[in-house]
Amino acid sequence: MNTPSFSLANRVAFVSGTSRGLGERFALTLAQAGADLVLTSRTLKSLDDIKKRIEDMGRKVLPLELDVRSLDSIVNAVQEAKACFSKLDILVCNAGCNVRKPAVDVTWDDWNLILDTNLRGSFFLAQQAAKELMIPAQYGRVILIGSVTCVAGYAGLAPYGASRGGVKQMAMALADDWGVHGITVNVLAPGWFKTAQNAVMYQDAEWVEYLSDRIPLKRPGSMDDLEGPLVFLASEESRYVTAQTLLVDGGISGGATRALPKKK
Repeated sequence: MNTPSFSLANRVAFVSGTSRGLGERFALTLAQAGADLVLTSRTLKSLDDIKKRIEDMGRKVLPLELDVRSLDSIVNAVQEAKACFSKLDILVCNAGCNVRKPAVDVTWDDWNLILDTNLRGSFFLAQQAAKELMIPAQYGRVILIGSVTCVAGYAGLAPYGASRGGVKQMAMALADDWGVHGITVNVLAPGWFKTAQNAVMYQDAEWVEYLSDRIPLKRPGSMDDLEGPLVFLASEESRYVTAQTLLVDGGISGGATRALPKKK
């Protein structure tokens, strides 16, 4: 029996939306595990800090401008990554957005923004990465970032939930499509984590207490909770894991305690 190894040495990882929040942490985690990084944001300047931090680890870094709502931008970013590294082992489709509103107040533009970013953008980024780099290499780890809304519906999150549910279904289809090429496709689905998008909610101590009571492990997630699952899905140790949604949610998706905490 061999001791499991989660090293990503000599691997190249591409992470979308790395200027802040979960994407920033994902990129740092993969770099700490040994991977070189392609970092992306809609503005290159926003990547200066994380670029330096990863370079200080001794990793090679390529910062790129990327808007996943634009096919031209996606194609250009993948081509630049290909020109720089000549391969791509790991893709993390993290770029996403949300508009929190009652369903009756959701506009046409709200719907398009969320679905274009979270679902369509993830599909075409994965498509380009697979077509240009992973299929020719007969190897790849595609990690789509979802959320607990992949499997649970919450008031005020109808378009967001639709996009994340779509990501879950899309992962299963892509896994079936690309498995023959040695590519695994999985979803990493965080539960309730404090991010730039929802930070204001966590300023309410009463709400956080109510939320924690709904979670079987009795606390919201911390960034550290996502590092192990991410590296697992990116590594050789997940070689026979595909088409799966890995919920990292403290158990809130498990049953009756998953009712949405209400913001007063």
